[in-house]
Amino acid sequence: MWGRHREAFSMYKRMPSRDHSTLVDDVEENSALLQNSMDVETTNPSWLLSFPHVVVATISSLLFGYHLGFVVVNEPLESISIDLGFRGNTLAEGLVVSTCLGGAFIGSLFSGWIADSAGRRRAFQLCALPMIIGAATSATTRTLAGMLIGRFLVGTGMGIGPPVASLYLAEVSPASLRGTYGSFIQIATCLGLMGALFIGIPVREIAGWWRICFWVSTVPAGILAFAMIFCAESPHWLYKKGRSAEAEAEFERLLGGSHVKYAMLELSKLDRGDEADTVKLSEVFHGRHFRVVYIGSTLFALQQLSGINAVFYFSSSVFKSAGVPSDVANALIGVANLTGSIVAMLLMDKLGRKLLLLWSFFGMTMSMVLQVAAANSYVSGSGSLYLSVGGMLMFVLTFALGAGPVPGLLLPEIFPNRIRAKAMAFCMSVHWVINFFVGLLFLRLLEQLGPQLLYSIFASVCMMAVIFVKKNVMETKGKSLQEIEIALLPPE
Repeated sequence: MWGRHREAFSMYKRMPSRDHSTLVDDVEENSALLQNSMDVETTNPSWLLSFPHVVVATISSLLFGYHLGFVVVNEPLESISIDLGFRGNTLAEGLVVSTCLGGAFIGSLFSGWIADSAGRRRAFQLCALPMIIGAATSATTRTLAGMLIGRFLVGTGMGIGPPVASLYLAEVSPASLRGTYGSFIQIATCLGLMGALFIGIPVREIAGWWRICFWVSTVPAGILAFAMIFCAESPHWLYKKGRSAEAEAEFERLLGGSHVKYAMLELSKLDRGDEADTVKLSEVFHGRHFRVVYIGSTLFALQQLSGINAVFYFSSSVFKSAGVPSDVANALIGVANLTGSIVAMLLMDKLGRKLLLLWSFFGMTMSMVLQVAAANSYVSGSGSLYLSVGGMLMFVLTFALGAGPVPGLLLPEIFPNRIRAKAMAFCMSVHWVINFFVGLLFLRLLEQLGPQLLYSIFASVCMMAVIFVKKNVMETKGKSLQEIEIALLPPE
């Protein structure tokens, strides 16, 4: 909590034990002076101050969800293939999808460098720019090549947005609201997915409607680029760059005047000189930072290998076999995802990240068990359909409760400020690589292995995730970034 004093164990290079007590004494003395002379308030900062900045930042997640939804829905792709003359060419259709995912991978790789070099606020604007240009290119093109160029540009923006949004929200949110605000990313992504499905409904009836769908996405992207001019820059990034006065001014905008001195005192515990050095890639993969990067990348890998994207990509066929129209099926998936995301937002700062992750992955395991039961030959036809549809909806709901929103929130919390942007970029790259291969191989594995064995594999991965979270993930609720860092990083 912002209003209570925390331990001062946040130097990125561990100090000898004999120096610890001295440092604690100094900080306690400084804290006492602050209380006596400045009457620092013990209440939490008002959410009204940081809320507008967080909402603007989550527009990037809305765009991410919108374009992801547009990628995975078959109807727009069908209309595009007819209008551009490559209908029936499965390679060309696959390229329209995979080019966007490839662009996202490239964007995520460079997102850390962009966020550290240009700042978090300008990184959002650089995320919006290719989305605007790419969407406009796709909306006006008459050739497959133009569509691929447009999708690649949009993909780069999709790759930059999520890691920068996670960084920004972790660094501008009051500690008491960090979990709640972090859940906004998942909710915005879900709203973007549902928006893509809703706006794409007339695509089968109105010729060229897919062009309108692309033009629509330029509106929130333009709002993001413009509104970021008026948003606060991350005080953590400013302080790391040696711009302490600006960091103090931004804290005042985000937390209120009565909390600025204490926030700066917390920030001053960081070794700014060490932070100013260029982060080498080897630091992310070796030495004292390896464990937190291992935890972060494994969480994203388990998230994708759980089968969630296979469910999103191919749920329509399951519902179709149950006699449910694709529009209704997509709406049901969207409602389940949104409901779980809202519940996660309400519980994130009450139950904590770890508990939500554990129960989420456990619920996903049970959901896949239902899918396995539905694929069993001993289950009757109608019973199999009910189990399959129910298991799929339960899977999406339980995913949205923890496995969906928590990794993007938890990773910026457990990564030290020195490597935070670069480590997030690496973990999001892992996310996109696995996402790509799951989408590429799912149907072939389904044909080769059968649904019963494949869903059993997904269930096993979810159960492995429960064990991994139990053993490796620490609870970050109510802890300062400094407390989290000292608990996770071993001494040099």
